[in-house]
Formats: sequence, structure tokens, C-alpha cells
Amino acid sequence: MPAGRSSARAAQAVPTPLRAWCAAVQQHPQVTPALTQYAALSTTTAGTATATAAAAAKPRRELPPYEFKTPFATSGEVLPDPNSDRNVLITSALPYVNNVPHLGNIIGSTLSADAYARFSRLRNRPTLYVCGTDEYGTATETKALQDGTTCQALCDKYHRLHAGVYQWFNISFDTFGRTTTPHQTAIVQDIFKKLDARGHIQAKDMTQLYCETHKSFLADRFVGGTCPHCKSNDAKGDQCDGCGKLLNAVELIDPKCSVCTGKNSQLPPGTVVPPPILRDSAHLFLNLTQAEEEVTKWIRHSSVKGGWSTNSIQITENWLKEGLKPRCITRDLSWGVPVPEDTRPGFEKKVFYVWFDAPIGYPSITAGYTAQWEKWWKDPEHVQLYQFMGKDNVPFHTVLFPSSLLGTGENWTMLHHLSTTDYLQFEGSKFSKSRGVGVFGDTVMTSGVPPDVWRYFLLSNRPETGDSNFTWAAFALANNSELLANLGNFVNRVMRFVDAKYDGVVPPCTPAEPEHQLAAQVDDLVRQYVNDLEHVKIRSGIETAMRVSAAGNAYLQHVGMDGKLLANHRERCDTVVATALNLAHLIASLVFPYLPNTAEAICRQLNVPLSNALATWPQTPRDTAEPPHPFPQALAAGHVLREPEYLFTRIDTEKLDYLMKTFGSASDAQALIASDAKASKKRPTSAAAAAKGGKAAAAEQGPRTPEVEQAEKAVADQGLKVRQLKAEKADKSAIDAEVKTLLALKKALAETIAAASA
Repeated sequence: MPAGRSSARAAQAVPTPLRAWCAAVQQHPQVTPALTQYAALSTTTAGTATATAAAAAKPRRELPPYEFKTPFATSGEVLPDPNSDRNVLITSALPYVNNVPHLGNIIGSTLSADAYARFSRLRNRPTLYVCGTDEYGTATETKALQDGTTCQALCDKYHRLHAGVYQWFNISFDTFGRTTTPHQTAIVQDIFKKLDARGHIQAKDMTQLYCETHKSFLADRFVGGTCPHCKSNDAKGDQCDGCGKLLNAVELIDPKCSVCTGKNSQLPPGTVVPPPILRDSAHLFLNLTQAEEEVTKWIRHSSVKGGWSTNSIQITENWLKEGLKPRCITRDLSWGVPVPEDTRPGFEKKVFYVWFDAPIGYPSITAGYTAQWEKWWKDPEHVQLYQFMGKDNVPFHTVLFPSSLLGTGENWTMLHHLSTTDYLQFEGSKFSKSRGVGVFGDTVMTSGVPPDVWRYFLLSNRPETGDSNFTWAAFALANNSELLANLGNFVNRVMRFVDAKYDGVVPPCTPAEPEHQLAAQVDDLVRQYVNDLEHVKIRSGIETAMRVSAAGNAYLQHVGMDGKLLANHRERCDTVVATALNLAHLIASLVFPYLPNTAEAICRQLNVPLSNALATWPQTPRDTAEPPHPFPQALAAGHVLREPEYLFTRIDTEKLDYLMKTFGSASDAQALIASDAKASKKRPTSAAAAAKGGKAAAAEQGPRTPEVEQAEKAVADQGLKVRQLKAEKADKSAIDAEVKTLLALKKALAETIAAASA
């Protein structure tokens, strides 16, 4: 008895979800004609079978235009479900309008929040993702002064710029607003009035720096000097970027007025500007000392219940250890939300400090999205608030903003989970637009590298537990060795095989032991993936998703999906193909939070919507006696696919050289290029090898099929990775492991060439 039939018959005694699904879909009335067709085809040669299938199947080019659909597609406003306690409200830190976001900014807040928002929607939860530009405050006035423009014009310019960058990165905001709105003014002033009425506001004189040259009190960001703690000479009046400590401008050593001494100063060249002097100015304070007991109790409860990230807990605890003190919430500026005149006469020329009013931008932007904004922001029993940001924003979201909300006495939706990142560096240095260090949002769109590749690198290297580093060599390897050689290879291999051998029609399946083993392995991985993301372990989630793709590659390698299997064991080959296609459909859902364009491309080729499988997939480890969770069930026998397409393209040394020259070079990447160029000189080209070796060389090389090309690229990329580890003098065990992988890929390449030559 042929091996394929023997395996199928043995599997009939093993009831599994995969087998049950195959049996169920084969009874579907739309499937019966296809099964009859394949039954007839199984008695013919592979060539005749393909021709018959092509004649019987509807030409794929006549299929209606594809429209990508998701299981969570909604129309109208997204509102919480009053019968659910898992309505998810997501915010990412509001970016200032005084700069262009760089890769570190993007992974620190908006992109990380986007990955979680997409996952939450896949879990079938009402999910609202809110963000916008933070437009009031000293930073805006400073930048407008530097650019010689008005604050409003500056805000309009940078709001459009930020919106364009995030749109290119495919960030799925439900609303992207701004803080210079009537909603912001109304809600900020309302919160202030309630705090004032409940005795949480104090008025007292504050000693400030005053510039005698341009006759004005200096807001924090208009002062620069030396940090009293770390002695950095680049500290600002409100915070030192060197050590991260919050400051009062009067604490700076050797303070200077940046209005008069900055590069855009309107003073004549050579003008001597005396240092600012100290003067008193009346201001309003939020009495954090009075709120300390309540906010501390809330922090200790919420941080545990919501599973805050470790660094956010540490930063918050450091604040609490120092003791909470009254915090000034007004500034001597003109650009901001004004103090309400009817509540505090005499302060009407003051505006609220940006870190009092900026977090209130979250509810005010929501109010701009829906008149029912309080259903999201004043229902803590049914709504969970997830916030994403860089670690430097933590105390404002864990102490100042919560203190303001608690102080009103209203039933606000409070922070549930806080996900923070450390810093992403660019080749070991800080991003700097002025020095041309790093990749920024306004230039990344010209890189020629698709958004999903950038998303993948940033999310898979998310600085969750410490600073991470961007290098061009690592970026190219992530694309070539992970996206292309793993995910792209799996989907492309099965799609092109089905296109060539089955004319793009899904065959029936009769699962055997390899399919049962694959189903169990994938179920375990998807459970881990769901658990990772339920706990906002975003980096672990993408690693697990890629392991599912790797399992698919290993499965195809193990069962030997090739022309020989089709010719000699047709029923077995049918099952392998159907299983691989359905696994590709599941993988599309797994990568959707990270690579939305890639997920859409997979579904488009499969001619199906995005699966809703993750909505109910368990997150707890599977008991050994428990059957595995079934694959998605969309691809039944007879289903017609669309033409295959490549998901990713290789970043070769020429492209890498272009990127480095355009965005800045790195010594390790330069060395990598030199190494690769040197190696390429030693390797004869395909044409040269054929010319030198004649028929023998051509026979050894084999036909240039897409599968062979993919396998060759995988070997080349892995070789690049091994050379890099050796150049970095990595641990021997790490090098040995990668060498082992390289040898396995070379063996797979030889088998692929042999199969293509058969």
C-alpha cells in the first residue's frame, strides 16, 4: 500500500479537531463538486490533473475585485459595550508639535499602542485608540520663535506632518486629534474648577527667572543651563534630558535666557545678555501633598491589578519615596488654556502648565470624536485604560494626571495598564535631527523600504526591559533572515506550488499524524502568543508568531511537498497543501497586529477575509489530554485562490549601502558590506559557473525555480549572519548554533534543487 494512503488510513482512528473540520467541510454542498473533480483527477497523471483542474476551475483573473475585510469592521462611532467589562480604551503619549518623530518616538508610543489595539480588536473587544498632537505650552512658543512663525501656524504644520507619518506607518487610530480645541479648554477648566472647589488648589508666590533684556518672566523651556544633579550643560528649565530628573528653572546652574541667546535671537550680533534674575510671580499649585495618601493607595492597587511594566513602577515608586509636593500648574505664557477668570480673578493672564492640561487631551480628543465621550472616560467598572509611552513621561501619567482626576471626586476611568519603553538608540547614539543622526518620520517614507519592514524591526526590537539599538546591519538581517527567509518563504512556497500544480484551487484534506502533530504544536504556540499579548508583551508576541511560521516551514520540509509527492501520493499531497494554506490563513491573523499590510497580502492571495480565530483562542497552556484548538476553517476544498505574490524583497548590499549613505553609515554595516563584497568575488556567478563547467555545472545548479531562489537567499542571509557573529567575536555556542542552522539550510537548498530537477 502506498505510504500516503497508509498514513491516511492510520489517522482515521485518531479523532482530532483538524480531522473533524476536514470531514465537516467535505460535506458542504459547495465542496462536493470539487471533491468529485479531485477524485477523478487522482487516477490521472499530475500533468493531466493540472490541465483538467484548470479547465474546470473558474479563471482567477475573472474573480471580483478583492476587498480586505476584518472580523471587527465597524461603522459609526466605537462605543463601549455596557454588558462587558473588557472595553479597552488605548492612548499613546501625545507628541509635541515642535519636532519630527523619529524611530524611537514611534516605537515608544504610537506603534506599540497600535499593535495592542489591533490585537484587542482581534479578541472581539470594543476598542478605542485615541491620540493627537500636544500643541499648547512653552515648547510650542519656543519653536515658533525659532522658526519665525505664529504658534497656530506651527501647530497646523506639525499636526499635518505627524498625521502623515503615522498614516504611512499604518497606525490605526480611531481618532487623531489635537489639544488646541474648544473641547480641551472646556474640560481642562472644568477639572480645574472641581479641584479648586474641593480645596486642592493653592495660590502662592513663586520665585521665577526674569529676563531683563526682553522684560518677561521665563517659562521653563525658555531657560537653559547646567543640571544641579548630573552637571549636564544641556538641561532645560523643567527637566534634564541627561539624568531625567524634573527641575525647577531656578535650580539650574548658570541659567541663560534662550529667547535672547538662542540661534534665532532678534538681538544685534555681539549684544551682551546678562543672566536672568530672580523675581516673584503669583501662581496656582495642585496640592499633591494633600492627595498623596489617596494617589499612593490607588497606585499600589492599580499597578498590581493592571500589571504595569517594571520600569514604570520603579519610576513611580521613586517619586513616592521623595514625597509628593505641591506642583505649579500655571505659567506666564500666552499660548495655552487660560485660567478661568470667574474662578480665580487676577490669574486670567496665566495659562495652565502643559503637564496639567496635556493628559486631559486624551478625554478632550475623545470628546471631539464622540459626544458620548464620558461613556469611555467615566465608567471604570466597564472600561480598562491602557496607556503607552516612553519612560520619561511616566510620572505625569501615574502621579499628576491621576491626582487631578481623583481630586475632582468624579468617577473617572483610571489607568489600568501602563506600558513603557526605554530608549531606542541609533547606532549607539541619541537621535538628533540637527546633527543628522537617525531615521526620522519625514524621511523614512523615502527609504524605499515598505512600512511593514520598519514595523517589524521596531516591534521585534522594542526596548521593553532596557535600551535597544538600531543598526543597518541588524535591520537588513531582520528583513532577509526573518521576514523573507521565514514568513515570506512559507507563504510563497505553498502559494506558488498550488498555483503551478493545482491551478490555484484548494484540494481536500485527509489529515494524518504529521498534521495532528502540527496542530498540537501550533496550538501551543498560539496559546503562548495570546498570553503574551494579553499581558502586553509585544516583543514576545511577534517572536512567537514567527515561530508559528517556522513551524510551517519545518512541516513542509518534513513532509516533502514537491512534485514527487504530488505524482506518487496525490491524496497525501492534497492534505499537505490544504493544511499549509489554512496555516497561512492563521498566520495572517497572528502577524496582523504587527504587519497589517502583510496580513492583508496573505489574505488577498488566499482570497479570504482575515480570520476571527483569535477571538476565542485560549491563552492558558493546553492540558496533555486536551485536543488542540482547530485551525481557521475558511479554505475548504474547491476554494479558488488568487495569484501568488512576493511578501518581501531582499535588502541586498547595494540597497544597504544606499540606506547608509542616505541616513548615516555604521562601521559594522560597512564592514558587513566589505565582507559580503569580498565573498561575492570568490563566488562565480551562475552564468560564469555554467560557462566554466558546461553541462555538468548547469546540472549541478539545477533549474532556477522560485523555491530554489528563496532557498539560496536563505543560505546567503544565514551566511551573512554567521559572518557578523564571527566579526563581533560572539560567544562560541551562539556561533555554533547559527552554523548548524546554516548547514541545515544548505541541505534544504540541495534537496530543493533536486526536487526541482525531478
